[in-house]
Amino acid sequence: CYVQAVESIADVEPPERALYIRTIIEELERIHSHLLWLGVGGHILGFDTLLMWSWKYREFVLDIFESVCGNRQHYAMMRIGGVRRDLKPEDVQKIKKTMDDMEGMIKKLIDFAYENRVLRRRLEGVGVLTKEDAKAYCVTGPTARGSGLKIDVRQDSPHAAYDRVDFEVPVRTEGDVMAKTVVRLLECLESVSIIRQALDALPGGDIYTPVRYIPAGEGVGRAEAPRGEDIHYVRTDGFSDKPVRHKVRAPSYVNIPSLKPQLIGNTVADAPIIIASIDPCFSCTDRITIVDAKGDERKTLSWDELVYLSRKKTRGLS
Repeated sequence: CYVQAVESIADVEPPERALYIRTIIEELERIHSHLLWLGVGGHILGFDTLLMWSWKYREFVLDIFESVCGNRQHYAMMRIGGVRRDLKPEDVQKIKKTMDDMEGMIKKLIDFAYENRVLRRRLEGVGVLTKEDAKAYCVTGPTARGSGLKIDVRQDSPHAAYDRVDFEVPVRTEGDVMAKTVVRLLECLESVSIIRQALDALPGGDIYTPVRYIPAGEGVGRAEAPRGEDIHYVRTDGFSDKPVRHKVRAPSYVNIPSLKPQLIGNTVADAPIIIASIDPCFSCTDRITIVDAKGDERKTLSWDELVYLSRKKTRGLS
């Protein structure tokens, strides 16, 4: 999102090869993120066999990241003007082989989700988010698609090389935790297909367009992150090498409020998996407003105040 926003300000077009590599990395991240989520969900339910399976399968994707990017978690692949690292022929072959294996693994998990009676009893009809509530809360990602909303930045406003590949956007209408689970697993299968197409069509050429200067301006980048639509707004002044304004609207920021209608009427025992079903990233919502209910006064904490409170709390714990 960030590099796309800056590229729009600088009027920079990355090379075709870089766009395909961006797509491949983004879809690998989607698979690893969804499998991570599935493992956490299984652990929350006390179903650690599911945790072990899904995290074992996720390891194969992390191995690709380590081989291609040098790091299993923080890939640092995107850069303004393209990507930092190229895909070598041996990388392409390794990814293709892993995707062949991954397809069977994901189908096994999908069959397991449908066939396991205990899992279905814990997930079906639990934490329902209706299509109307999904619209009202402006949810995004699998949370929206599990409630019947067919929205996906990759198709609605294509970035990278998404307009050069064919894929379906999985949608379920039940709106419960089971629907969100199935949507994520089906998305993993679509990711496998996208990666294969991108590898087969991977063009030659450069992976980076040199960027000499970032002028003053405003730009917006949008991408379909694993949790949903991610938006970055960037404003530059044309002088410094840093943005003068960088606003991030992470998907969790809009998905978390939708927990209210999902939780009401359910049991306390189901609350953990309902909360987990939106794959919340609470660090993406680090904004604190102190409200004085009696005096009706509000104060939004600054960054320095947040750091001070964090350090104070840490010292208290130690």
